[in-house]
Formats: sequence, C-alpha cells, structure tokens
Amino acid sequence: MTTEATLPSTSTSPGARQVWTRARGIVLALIVLLAAAVAIAVVRSDARHGELDPRSADPYGSRAVAELLADRGVSTRVVTTLDDARAAAGPDTTLLVAVPDLLTERQQTRLHSATEGSGGRTVLVAPGGPAVERLAPGVTADPALSVDSTLAPACDLPAARRAGTADTGGIRYSSGHIEADACYPSRRLATLLRIPDPSGAAAGEGTPGDTVVLGAPDILYNNHLDEHGNASLALQLLGSRDHLVWYLPSVSDTTAPDDERSFFDLLPSGWLWGTLQLFIAAALAALWRARRLGPLVPEKLPVAIRASETAEGRARLYRKANARDRAATALRSATRTRLAPLVGTPVAQAHTPEALLPALSAHLHDAHGDGRSLHTLLFGPPPGDDAALIALADQLDALERQVRRP
Repeated sequence: MTTEATLPSTSTSPGARQVWTRARGIVLALIVLLAAAVAIAVVRSDARHGELDPRSADPYGSRAVAELLADRGVSTRVVTTLDDARAAAGPDTTLLVAVPDLLTERQQTRLHSATEGSGGRTVLVAPGGPAVERLAPGVTADPALSVDSTLAPACDLPAARRAGTADTGGIRYSSGHIEADACYPSRRLATLLRIPDPSGAAAGEGTPGDTVVLGAPDILYNNHLDEHGNASLALQLLGSRDHLVWYLPSVSDTTAPDDERSFFDLLPSGWLWGTLQLFIAAALAALWRARRLGPLVPEKLPVAIRASETAEGRARLYRKANARDRAATALRSATRTRLAPLVGTPVAQAHTPEALLPALSAHLHDAHGDGRSLHTLLFGPPPGDDAALIALADQLDALERQVRRP
C-alpha cells in the first residue's frame, strides 16, 4: 500500500487547451449567430423607428400624411391609451388604429363598443383575423396575402376611383355586409373595405359613420406617399372629418389591468421561430459531437504502452470507483483462463465450475479437500473490503504457483 501511494499519478481529465480545442467550433458558431442577430436587429430598428407615427419623418413614419392633412385644415392628435382613443370617438373625428393586433381581445371589444354608432370614421390598418372580427364584425381575413402590392380600385367608392391604383396589397378581406364597398381586389378578395355604420348615425353634415379596413399600411408611409395614388387615397380616407385621432397602441397601456399578457405574448413571432431554430441547431451539434453508437473500432496507438502501466491504470480506476467486485471478477477470470490448459481443461470451459474444479482437484491430488475451498476461491462472492481483495489476489497467485510446480 505504501509503494502504491508513492507512485506518480496521471490526471485523465482534459486540460483547458483540450476543452478549448473541442469547443471552439461551437463557440465560434454561436458568436457569429449572435453578431448576425445583433446586426439585423440594429438595421431593422433603424429602418422601422417610429413606424406609422405621424410625428416621425423616418421612411416608415407618417409625418408627411399629417402635414398634408394640416394644410387642408385637419388636425392630427396622437393617443397611446385605450381610454383616450375611446373618448375621442365622435361624429367629427376619424380614429385611426395603427396596429390593431397589439390590442388584447378585451381592449378590441371595448374599442368597438365605443366607435359603433359614434357617427365617426374608424380606420383599421392591416388588422389580422382575430382582431378584424372583433373590431369590424362580419369581416374575415384570408390567411393568404395579396401577391401584388399595387392594385387597381375596381369598385364604386369615390375615394378609390379618384385615387386610382395604390399600394394596398397585403391582407385580403371578405365581408358579409351587403352595403360594404370592396375595393382593390386581389384574387377576388378586397384589400380595402368600407363598412357603413349599421346604426345609421350621421356626422354634422349628414356624412354617415363607417369603418375602413385597410390591408396594408404602405399608403401611410413617408417613403411610399408619392407613389401611384397613395397620397390621394390616404388624404381622402383620413380627411373626411375635421379631426384625426391617431391611436398608436402600446404594450405599456395600463388602462385595461385585466388584460395581462405573458412574456411570450409580447415577443415577436420571428424571435420565437429564431429561438426554436437555435435549439434545433444546438441539438444537431450535440448529436454530431456525441459519442458514436456501435462496436469499438480497434486502432493502432501512436506510442507503445507497457502492460504494467495499463494494469495500473485500470486498477486505479477500479479503486476510484470502489469496484471491488469488478476487480475480483477480473482476477478470478484471468486465473481460471491460465489454469485451464495446465490441468487439461479446454479454455472454453475454464469458467464452468463442473469442468474446471474436478480437473484442478485431481491435478492437486485433492490437496484442498472436497473442492469447496477451490470453488470459493475461484467462483466465490466478491470481497467485502480492500484487505479481503488483497488476500484474494495472494491466494490466487499461490494457487497458480502450486499448479505450475512440477
């Protein structure tokens, strides 16, 4: 035991250099993905800053529309809460809802109850299926988007006929209202709908209230306003009343405390899909780097290793794992394999007590009595402690020397 304790120990754990060599490919790939995600986010955030905001002069802002409306005597006021939007509904007001999909189900229902019968105009910008069904009952959104962006009016709505072609291509809608104006069709479904107020409420000069569903926000963007009939259509849709209230829904709106959204509801769908793709990539990388299944493939070692070093290494592993049973099994199996040819027993039957023990007893002239001690020595239970394991090794060595003695 003292000699074993003084032997130099060799660490089998991988060093920092080995860990880095194995993991640098995955780390580099993650860094590239992270840098690409940050770059895309920065580019998109710069391009979409102030989107559909009438105070923004950015390409995707709507300040140009607000300036043109101001020249025609129409005032524009921006609101960001549901209470302000509901309070603004009236016969002399056009209420534009910039991103209806940001509203919760309860907020959409409350907004519709405030605008219905108000006599004013409500403009919904590209609402999705659930949102448009609550904000404009009787209207449904088709899952397939319009193929073309620029479309012709193809309807009798005066505003559309005066504007001509416009960039309304986006979400396509169908309506069950008989008196609805379906304009700018794409594959027989409209991208602009005007639904008259069924209550028959009218504005100050007899102009009836209505709801306009717009399939795309392009005609309101600064960088698209001077294309086709976009400016004419936008000014006619938003300038029919003296006042324009521009509602920019915000996730920080606390006017509806019961409509709480989870963290995942606030994340854009693109980020969720991106996270799923990252998990799939990580799983594929793990499978690529994981241990291969199947039989071991022998290969030549780059250097020759002495048998004593191999035996010592395995012994240290057995000791570290406290695997006395495996160590005893290895010692007994090796001893039986060496003893079988010496007593005339085939090696294939070396591990069968009925074949090995009688031949061994006969060779030793029954030196161990009835053979029960030989059975315990060669096929017995595992030792209970290290001392018993050492004693077992000594007894196996003594038995082998005795058999080999001429």
